[in-house]
Amino acid sequence: MSTRELLVLGTAGAVPTRRRNHNGYLLRWDGHGILFDPGEGIQRQMSLAGASATELRWLCVTHFHGDHSLGVPGIVQRLGRDGVPHDVHAVFPAAGARYWERLRYATSYHDQPSLVEHPVHGDGETLLGERFTLTALPLSHSIPTYGYRLAEPDGRTYLPDKLRAHGITGAAVRELSGDLLAECTVPRPGQKVAFVMDTRLCDNVFALADGVDMLVIESTFLDTETDQAAERGHLTARQAGEVARACGVTTLVLTHFSERYREADDPLFLEQAGFENAILAGDLDRIPLPARRDPRVRPSR
Repeated sequence: MSTRELLVLGTAGAVPTRRRNHNGYLLRWDGHGILFDPGEGIQRQMSLAGASATELRWLCVTHFHGDHSLGVPGIVQRLGRDGVPHDVHAVFPAAGARYWERLRYATSYHDQPSLVEHPVHGDGETLLGERFTLTALPLSHSIPTYGYRLAEPDGRTYLPDKLRAHGITGAAVRELSGDLLAECTVPRPGQKVAFVMDTRLCDNVFALADGVDMLVIESTFLDTETDQAAERGHLTARQAGEVARACGVTTLVLTHFSERYREADDPLFLEQAGFENAILAGDLDRIPLPARRDPRVRPSR
């Protein structure tokens, strides 16, 4: 079975600390690496994690604050240095195109491979990847910021007992259609992952997180800084948990922590999120996507 996992490269907010590097999240999806928000030091973090530039197919930037984008020059130049043979798609807010241009050409380098640029505008758009779609939706921060939702197309699960009852075997299975297809299969929702970085609560936070298998979301502050979070366009751990519960999320991954907090504060983030299947992300963590939901099993309420 193909690997689908989140490789956490950094979990700090604006200021990295001794134990938390700037942001960076590599989603491994069936051999395609999708890198979100590379901050400073991301090349070294990838090396420590055993990741390579050659696995990157997509580079997605939520916004152009330094902790989410200062690693872009190194990543882009590393693609050329390592001779990556395929195109890499780059997605970023169109309103920050001047920052993207500066980061891409920060120094002299071998301008290969081809970067296919996808500046996203207005209410966002949906891009087509291999075996997934990538939807960008605007969020509420101090500068133009987008969240991303990766979704696998829905499919169908075959029911062996029904196939046997109809004597259907081998290649004939692929020829099913109409009433027979409906009787011998059940719908299988595709897996979904959402990335929600710097934002206040807004409608698109919930739209991005709706029904996802994994929600990777900023939880910059604890409750004691709720007002400050709203002023600066950030979320608290409690708000992240509220989103996960409201949206039927399977796994909640908390990240992007302010440098004011110490290791002793870590349990408070999980406590305030109050979500059963929550993970406090740490640098170099590997978090597998949850197992597919069995469409034959109805969720308990």
